[in-house]
Amino acid sequence: MTISTAPAGTRKHPRRPALDHSNAMRLARDEYARVADAVVGLSPDQWTLPTDCPEWDVRAMVAHICGMAAMAATPWETNRQMSAAKKIVARTGVEGIDALTGLQVSERSDKTPEQLTAELRSIGPKAAGSRRRIPAFIRSRRLPEEQSMEGMSEWWSIGFLTDVVLTRDPWMHRVDLSRATGTDMVLTAEHDGVLIDDVVREWAGRHGQPYRLRLTGPAGGTWSEGDGGPELELDAVEFCRILSGRAPESSFTREGLLRTFVPF
Repeated sequence: MTISTAPAGTRKHPRRPALDHSNAMRLARDEYARVADAVVGLSPDQWTLPTDCPEWDVRAMVAHICGMAAMAATPWETNRQMSAAKKIVARTGVEGIDALTGLQVSERSDKTPEQLTAELRSIGPKAAGSRRRIPAFIRSRRLPEEQSMEGMSEWWSIGFLTDVVLTRDPWMHRVDLSRATGTDMVLTAEHDGVLIDDVVREWAGRHGQPYRLRLTGPAGGTWSEGDGGPELELDAVEFCRILSGRAPESSFTREGLLRTFVPF
């Protein structure tokens, strides 16, 4: 049995957000606040710890989060960063996303942890507000370029980027920061549970197969579709890490339906 799904991710049918705009923007606002809270009080030694992103320590990761939020805060900054990243691509041949994130980190190379914390605290609400004000007719348009990651290439609507991916990105980096620093990650059903539910539903639509899934933890839950599919049980955050391409800690590896990539 195969689950019937509408085509998504093609040039004609770019991937669109499943969450309504109001709910997506609540998640965006709260996630920026949570990731800012996560870095307050880190010791100087913790800012130099390595993360699950091999190129970045904690300081570099926070610089990227600041830069990505700044990009979302104003159309001018979006255009400036994208233009600068394209020049880097033309000069070096690196992937566009690597050029963009590298730019965000390098432009904050002289900022202290205190300055990065202050920037994150101030830029988050501006980014959330700017994303909230993007009109529906803009959000429905296709991004000008096909998106490529983890061997996957597909087309996205602007709304899928601004309503979904730009919130999943700081959320996953909040996971990375928690793991790097050994601090507990704040998880609630009202926030993280909604975000993870959206991830599960997208994952199910992407693989289109029967399944039964139980995710444990404060943001977990149960989902199923069809009959005769595999039964999976694992931690909710670990499930998202696996789908993002990060190495799993548990006995689960990227086999079967867990090989289905979901962008973060």
